[in-house]
Amino acid sequence: MTFVLGLTGSIGMGKSTTAQLFVQRGVPLHDADAAVHRLHRGRAVAPIEAAFPGTVIDGAVDRAKLGAAVLGKTEALRRLEAIIHPLVREEEEAFIARCRREGAQLAIIDVPLLLETGGESRCDAVLVVTAPAEVQRQRVLARPGMTPEKLDAILSRQMPDAEKRRHAHFLVETGRGVMAAGRQVGSILRALAGRPGRTAMMRS
Repeated sequence: MTFVLGLTGSIGMGKSTTAQLFVQRGVPLHDADAAVHRLHRGRAVAPIEAAFPGTVIDGAVDRAKLGAAVLGKTEALRRLEAIIHPLVREEEEAFIARCRREGAQLAIIDVPLLLETGGESRCDAVLVVTAPAEVQRQRVLARPGMTPEKLDAILSRQMPDAEKRRHAHFLVETGRGVMAAGRQVGSILRALAGRPGRTAMMRS
């Protein structure tokens, strides 16, 4: 039975790079951020435009306009999450069901706010991607359009890294580069080899 590993980490920690290291080793992965991008061109367009008029351009959600409508606005952000989260969850459930049908031993769900939303309850184990705070800040502030104020607003919504690490069954520390992260990924795969997922354990 498929073992479901939840992969998470705060902004700038190297989560996407770590996720790709698993994909390169043949592990199926569901990327919640990628799902959101698809939904912004599909099923989420109409409800988002209804809740935030003017944020849809040429039939797709304009991320910059939507970001301006919700950033730093708690109630607006909750309205957006109430639209997006159930749709992403549907895609995630379909992904896990497909992995189980195909007999995958391991499947990863990559969810930025996994711990903040209680998503660890859907996983057999949690992997947190981490890096030193100065490395994190340097990476994020190098992104186009990012400012210290925007970064602080994003971090205010995320569980502190130290607390995330306390919830982790596995860690990947990315501050030493991609090769070192790859070695850590390999160790995790060896540790999980042959482990049954939750459904199988419940049946035993």
